Amino acid sequence: MSAWIRRHPRIVDGAVAGAVFLYNLPVQAVYAPVHLPYAVFVLLSAVVCFSYDLRREYPVGTFAVMVLASFAQYLLGAVPLPAGLMLLFGLYNIASRCERRVSVAAAGVVGLGLVLAVLRWEPDLKGMAVQVAYGAILIVSVWVWGYTIGIRRAYLEGLEERAVRMERERDQQARLAAAAERARIAREMHDVVSHGLSVMVVQAEGAAYVLRDRPDQAERALVAISEAGRSALVEMRHMLGVLREGGAEQGSYAPQPGVAQIASLVEEARDSGLPVELTVDGDQRVLPSGMGLAAYRIVQEALTNVRKHAGPGVSRVGVWLSYGDEALEVGVVDDGRGATASPGAGGGHGLVGMRERVAACGGSLSSGHRTGGGFEVIASLPFDARTCEQR
Repeated sequence: MSAWIRRHPRIVDGAVAGAVFLYNLPVQAVYAPVHLPYAVFVLLSAVVCFSYDLRREYPVGTFAVMVLASFAQYLLGAVPLPAGLMLLFGLYNIASRCERRVSVAAAGVVGLGLVLAVLRWEPDLKGMAVQVAYGAILIVSVWVWGYTIGIRRAYLEGLEERAVRMERERDQQARLAAAAERARIAREMHDVVSHGLSVMVVQAEGAAYVLRDRPDQAERALVAISEAGRSALVEMRHMLGVLREGGAEQGSYAPQPGVAQIASLVEEARDSGLPVELTVDGDQRVLPSGMGLAAYRIVQEALTNVRKHAGPGVSRVGVWLSYGDEALEVGVVDDGRGATASPGAGGGHGLVGMRERVAACGGSLSSGHRTGGGFEVIASLPFDARTCEQR
């Protein structure tokens, strides 16, 4: 029943107004003044009652029409009729839907009408006091009831608005998370593709150079090209698998690389002709997967930049991992003197991706040219950072 009433408020209001009007007719027929046509008072009572049907759309206007029609009945000499009760319904509507100052003013208007009616139709002074007291209690009770309902309605509307706002913010956060995930995959793709292609290009050039005179070395270079391409494809499938719906099981893909795979990364670079040495200092410890992946990608991107930009005069590339008390330090240093010795010369995203990874781990990154030639990249990844694991 309550659900039906909420779905059909206009029918309910009309039913209330019609019931009061029908109850008012026989009483009005008895007490209507004889100096005016009966139809005039019926019309005024109809205005008082049926204007209530518009209370939801025009609460103040509806109440004003009801007050004016009741006051017209008073001026024409009609006794207080049951239709006058509609003023209390109008007061409740005002108190539940309008500002407090408006509802207090409406209560004052109803109280004034009560006083005027009592003064005209109650000759006894004691009776006047009793009538005013009961009427005041009724008016205050209706106002408090309506005001309380208005507060509850405003609270529920606030909850609904908050739910809508939270849903909108959730959708926005989902879009931001999707954009961040796309950026992360783009960084991963950049690192994997750049490293794999640089290794393959170097090996292919070497194979072409020794193909006729030293076919065994050319064969080893081709094997290295195959391994580098296969490794890059495995990593790309691992990253892009999260974008496929109903793709293969995660267990069929290789795990994300970490610090344990840096040694094989250095060995691969050494096989491609890059003079790389790996140094590990301090007591090794188990790292979060996000931190291990960040360290691996930093070394991978730095070695890729050495191949691209350091030039042919590289005699030594140093890679080190230093386990301190509070942070892991990752460094890659070369002594190249090429014309494009800066890793940022090509306008690529390598250093930008490194900085984002380090920032996600709450660490710091320094990079630049070394005194006497070469380039260095040094990253510090704190052990107590939690955001790195989340990224």
